[in-house]
Amino acid sequence: MTLASMALTLPAYLMPEPERTAPTSTPQAAADGVEESSDQESVRLMLRVKEGDVKAFERLVELHQSAIIGTCARMLNNVEDAHDIAQQVFIRVWRSAPRYEVTAKFTTWLYTITRNLVFNETRRRSRRKEVSIEQENEDDAPKHFADHSVPGADENLAKAEFHDALDKAIEALPEKQRLAVILRGRKDLPYEEICTILKMSLPAVKSLLFRARNELRKHLAIHLGDDVE
Repeated sequence: MTLASMALTLPAYLMPEPERTAPTSTPQAAADGVEESSDQESVRLMLRVKEGDVKAFERLVELHQSAIIGTCARMLNNVEDAHDIAQQVFIRVWRSAPRYEVTAKFTTWLYTITRNLVFNETRRRSRRKEVSIEQENEDDAPKHFADHSVPGADENLAKAEFHDALDKAIEALPEKQRLAVILRGRKDLPYEEICTILKMSLPAVKSLLFRARNELRKHLAIHLGDDVE
């Protein structure tokens, strides 16, 4: 059985995005409405936090902590560090509350804080070069072992190796490309919101994502065979 026959395919966020010229469909319009309502609720809570409402802050954390921890984990490839940075994000939210003004979507403001703290951490790591040669060798060691006596073992192994390779490929991207891929692909944020978070123009963000996707496809070519052509 070859890898190509195991139906491994690129995640949707690595595929070129079609031009959206058709009117918005009803399901998408409903989803947009839910998102807008959710953001309005977050803004309402944040305005209460601005007045010192601790309960509103706790509710705000409940609503967004999973997404922030997930984003940090993808950026840093370390769950413990992700929790630490996420905690710093919400501490920053609390301390910034007295100066909070409704100038953008709440998630845009929240992810901008996250961007600053995550980028600080990645640059700190780069300066300190924390990863030792021994740790790198351990990371390179096989993590999965196929049991050919179990039906589907080869397919499960291939999929596990593919997702491991995808995570490593994302981790190897420059920080802005990595965050853009995570926000667009994993969080499904609109381009305009990503532009604000990264402080880049729309053409620059689209170019950034185009380069990132090409780089990821090159890294994953061995797993996908002719699928990346």
